[in-house]
Amino acid sequence: MKVLHVVGRKNHGKTLLVSDLVSELAARGVRVGVIKHCGHEHELDTPGKDSFLHRQAGATPVAVLTPSLTAVYRARLAGAGELEGMGEVFAACDVVLIEGYVVGPGPKMEVWRAASGAPTIHSERGGIACIASDDPVEANVPVYPRRDIAALADKVLELAREI
Repeated sequence: MKVLHVVGRKNHGKTLLVSDLVSELAARGVRVGVIKHCGHEHELDTPGKDSFLHRQAGATPVAVLTPSLTAVYRARLAGAGELEGMGEVFAACDVVLIEGYVVGPGPKMEVWRAASGAPTIHSERGGIACIASDDPVEANVPVYPRRDIAALADKVLELAREI
């Protein structure tokens, strides 16, 4: 699975950048998937609904099918990595963008805004391949204008080829 993480601090624009990249890549005919990484525990299903009750009873996986969507809930195996088993779900994708998961495997693009007053993640840790920002930033990795989605999409594809 060819992945690229879009990382950044809270309210720096990760979700918007991922959405913009998906639009640009899809317009180019690239099959792109997205994983939203969440570092804290919370229930994804709706307590009290049939699918929730099925999971509570011990079923795994549990799927919900509607006329236009499919949702699959499955428990992670003890000791399994967070992305383990995701390859089969995203097998048809040319690239998978992961929003967040700064410690996960794969290259990372940081989105950064000076207005927050917080330093870049890049300045505190390695593993950041490039930065997307419309603000001046000192870095020893390439910095791309956040507004230049075409150039950022090119970088995503370049990094995906290296995997």
